[in-house]
Amino acid sequence: MKICKLNLILLLWCCSSFLYAQEVDPGTANLFVQDELKLIASDFSFTEGCSPDKEGNVFFTDQPNDKIWKYSTAGKLSVFLDKSGRANGTYFDPKGNLVACADINGELWAIKPNGKIKVLLADFEGKQFNGPNDLWINTKGEIYFTDPYYKRDYWTRTAGDLSSNDVYYLPKGAKQARRVADGMIRPNGIVGTADGKSLYVADIGAGKTYRYSIESNGDLVGKQFLMEYGSDGMTLDEKGNIYLTARNGVLIFNDKGQMIARIKVPHGPSNLCFSGRDKDVLFITAREAIYTLPMKVKGIE
Repeated sequence: MKICKLNLILLLWCCSSFLYAQEVDPGTANLFVQDELKLIASDFSFTEGCSPDKEGNVFFTDQPNDKIWKYSTAGKLSVFLDKSGRANGTYFDPKGNLVACADINGELWAIKPNGKIKVLLADFEGKQFNGPNDLWINTKGEIYFTDPYYKRDYWTRTAGDLSSNDVYYLPKGAKQARRVADGMIRPNGIVGTADGKSLYVADIGAGKTYRYSIESNGDLVGKQFLMEYGSDGMTLDEKGNIYLTARNGVLIFNDKGQMIARIKVPHGPSNLCFSGRDKDVLFITAREAIYTLPMKVKGIE
C-alpha cells in the first residue's frame, strides 16, 4: 500500500511538473534581449494602428484623442494629424499615403504626407461598415481590412447596419469592396506575407488566428487554423515569424503556429510594427504607452 501511495505521489508530481513546464515562458528564441525594451512615452489615452513609412518613421493613432502621431527615426514625437476620423488601424500604400481605418463613420481614408484626406471607401452596398479596424496593403495597392463591431461612446448609432463581422477586399482604384471572409466572431488583427500569397487574420472574438491563401483575383481560399490565440494587431518578420499582441506581452510564433518567444510588456500591447532605418526595431503600442525594442531580425513592412 505504501508503494502504491508513493507511486501515486510521484505520478502527480510528474504530471504537475509537466503542466508547469508547458506554461514556462518560451524565452527569446535569440530574436531580442528583453532588458532592451524601452518605454518612449506614456501620456496617451489608447495607442493603436502603428505603421512605418519608407524611411522607418512610425505613425500611430491615439483613438480617444482623435490624433495620429509620428515617432521619427531621430526619436522625436509630433502630431501628424489632428481630427483623424477616430483612426484605428493604419498602413502605408505604395504611393506613400497613410491609409487609415477612420472609425468615426466607418470609412477608409488615404492621408497624403501633407495631411490632405481622401475618402477611399464609405460603405458596403449602401450600408455603413461596422467599424473598419485593421488593414494590410499589398505591393499592388490592394487593401484587405477587418470590420468588427465595437460600440463606441462617440457614435450616435446604437447598432450596426451589417449583420456580421467580416473581412473585406478593396481592389486598387475600386470604389466598392467585396466580402472575402466571413464566419468569424470578431476579426481584428490582419497582415499579409511579403510575396502577397498568404494572409493572416486574427479572430479576437474566438481567440483564434487563421491563414488564408490569396488568389490572383484577390479572393481568400484554404482557411487554415493556425493558433489558439487572437490578436488586436499583428506583424511578420523576415523569417516568417508571426507577432501577436496579448494582455501580458507580445507572443511570437513560427509559421507552423508554434510559440517560440514572448516579449514582456508592462502595459498590454495593442499593435506593433518594425521600424527604424533598417526595419530592425520593434515598435509597440500599448494602451497609454509606446515602446521600442531592438531586434536581431528585420520586419517585412
